[in-house]
Amino acid sequence: MSRATPPPSPGQILFEIDPQTPQLARLTLSNPGRMNALTRAMWRQLRTLFDGLAEREPQLRAVVVQGAGGHFATGADLEEFPRFHFDAASARSFHETEPAPALQAMLDCDIPLVARIDGVCVGGGLEIAACCDIRIAGHASRFGAPIAKLGFPMAPDELAIMLQAIGRATIAEMLFEARLFDAHEALQRSIVHRVVADETVGAEAEATALRIARLPGLAARINKQTLRQLARGALTESERAAHYRYAASDEHREGVAAFLGKRRAD
Repeated sequence: MSRATPPPSPGQILFEIDPQTPQLARLTLSNPGRMNALTRAMWRQLRTLFDGLAEREPQLRAVVVQGAGGHFATGADLEEFPRFHFDAASARSFHETEPAPALQAMLDCDIPLVARIDGVCVGGGLEIAACCDIRIAGHASRFGAPIAKLGFPMAPDELAIMLQAIGRATIAEMLFEARLFDAHEALQRSIVHRVVADETVGAEAEATALRIARLPGLAARINKQTLRQLARGALTESERAAHYRYAASDEHREGVAAFLGKRRAD
């Protein structure tokens, strides 16, 4: 049975499991009329949704992360900034208790995430896209973090995520020059994995997610865990032991049996 958030309203995260393919879900960043600028409430919703998602929804094998209304997302909702961002303590509290934990929850999620990137993808929106495993954009998409124009740097925890995802050279240009990259440059810089015609971004992202969703889920989840562990350094002995828990699984047995029997795996 499909589980969905209430109907869209300004500034919220929408989440729905596909009723036809329950292994697939869609997460939508929605802030109508503001290019999906991320409010504090949206950051908190994002963290709540991703915390424990893989455990709550064990059938899920892929999530499409997208924006509403023709854009992925711009940065933070600046209308909120005068209330807290001009004081060092409150600015630090915001960045370290709202965006950073939400992004970390995405990184910690064992379900593969596919970013469908339409239009603008900057600031906090780019940080969210950077936490996705596969990023697919349209030719008209634009990428960057032009916060230097606003007189503030990228917070350390958020910068660490960007550094890991897109590298020092690219993030340095984004931050120091406040420049935006077009889709072609983004592909060259490995900010995105694929660029397609604007009208086919949705179809390409959905097809990608479906390909993932139709494959065994345990292997994908273990791969995500191992990628995180390797990014931190060598695996511990307990992590190595846990990695091989797939060996006796039904998915592994069926996959090998189907290959040997020259038939389609069930």
